[in-house]
Amino acid sequence: MKLSWLKVAGFLACLAPLERLGWKAYSGNLGANPIEAITHATGDWTLIFLLITLAVTPLRKLTKQLWMIRFRRMLGLFAFFYGLLHFLTYIWLDKFFDLREMLADVGKRRFIAAGFTAFVLLIPLAITSTSGWIRRLGGRRWRLLHRLIYISAIAGVIHYVWLVKADLRKPLQYAFVLLILLGCRLAVWLVPKVRQAAALSSGPAEFSHE
Repeated sequence: MKLSWLKVAGFLACLAPLERLGWKAYSGNLGANPIEAITHATGDWTLIFLLITLAVTPLRKLTKQLWMIRFRRMLGLFAFFYGLLHFLTYIWLDKFFDLREMLADVGKRRFIAAGFTAFVLLIPLAITSTSGWIRRLGGRRWRLLHRLIYISAIAGVIHYVWLVKADLRKPLQYAFVLLILLGCRLAVWLVPKVRQAAALSSGPAEFSHE
């Protein structure tokens, strides 16, 4: 029961950025360029939720709190949700569904291409996030597919870095956090292999000593 209430509270907290953005739009506080304000806000929250999703597993292992893993799917879906809002803002409010202009943008402006890549990679992850898809794909293939979230996060950070031309502090903060999370992932993968290699290399030496 306690976990259910935590999930409800977490769900409402994940909606808070959208509620705040909606209130700003309703009260006319989006500034001189409302479309730009919406684009930046939804883009920021896409990256934030991607990074929080990637942080769940390291935090779970560090704190030994197994219940945390139950929130990862919801957080990942909210990353996709805010990414979808970010994408819709671009194709609807900015480009008015002008496909030719959008394709020209992708080819001409590299930050658009990086952002588009980041969003497209999230689509199969959102589709296969259900328990049914985990059973269909099998645990190993499902986990392999969902590693795309790392590539999506990298592309998203690159998108932000290339977008910002002057003040790089904010995108570099995202890049720093992502680098730490990728380092944690690499350490989890590398440490057992190093230990295994060390055990294999020490085996013959122990035998010859006897």
